[in-house]
Amino acid sequence: MNEKINTFLKSDLLNKYLIGQTTASETLEVEHYISEFPEVKKAYNRLQDQLEFTTQLNAVKAPKLVLDNIFEALDDKPVVTLQPKRTKKWYSLAIAACVAALLFAGSSVYLYNQNKELSSENQTIADEIFDLRSDIANNNSTLQQLLDQFKQLNNPETEKYVLKGNTRAKNLKTVAYINPEEKKSMIDVVSLPQLPDDKVYQIWAELQGKMVNLGVLSEADRRLQEIPYTEDALGLSISIEPKGGSPVRSNDTPVAEISLKLNE
Repeated sequence: MNEKINTFLKSDLLNKYLIGQTTASETLEVEHYISEFPEVKKAYNRLQDQLEFTTQLNAVKAPKLVLDNIFEALDDKPVVTLQPKRTKKWYSLAIAACVAALLFAGSSVYLYNQNKELSSENQTIADEIFDLRSDIANNNSTLQQLLDQFKQLNNPETEKYVLKGNTRAKNLKTVAYINPEEKKSMIDVVSLPQLPDDKVYQIWAELQGKMVNLGVLSEADRRLQEIPYTEDALGLSISIEPKGGSPVRSNDTPVAEISLKLNE
């Protein structure tokens, strides 16, 4: 099929011709294509058959009284034999009604899809609002936590202690904040030198000659966080321990340590 015929078939001229809506020039064009190109004629006949079938399905049977009156009127008239001929005017109104019905059906489907899409969009918006409320609640909780930490850091009773690494961990730096009045302790992990995968940093509090485990420090802990408060602690230290932490501090020299002045 050449491009010219393909373009014509994609146009709406055949449908318009079937329902008598073409202009004089369009009618001549359509009839020319039907007579010259078998593909167009085949498409035209197929459209005719489809529309006739649709018309028959949607046809309304006339009341018997009307048919009787028509037959009586025809009894005394001469019979005129007509040659069978397809005309587009015979079913123009019926076809127009069918087209209107198809347009209505298409509009219904379109509105249904639009309503479905709108419902989906509404659900998406509702989910986003729910997530936004959750984010706001979480942010409020985080802000409140930061506010509490800020108040604690600026409390006159809070003591600040800086732990710096020795030659084994030169870039290690942490800052401990301890408030003996409120019995709270926090640590700010400023920097941690990288360790082998099987080693971790662990912080300890010295209490009556014993080392109390306060937790493991990791890359993810590079932020201000609370640690267990140890009453009457004499000092803090950081050591290198096996991965996962150790219940007892190793005999190696700590990489950082500091004495506390809480009991002075």
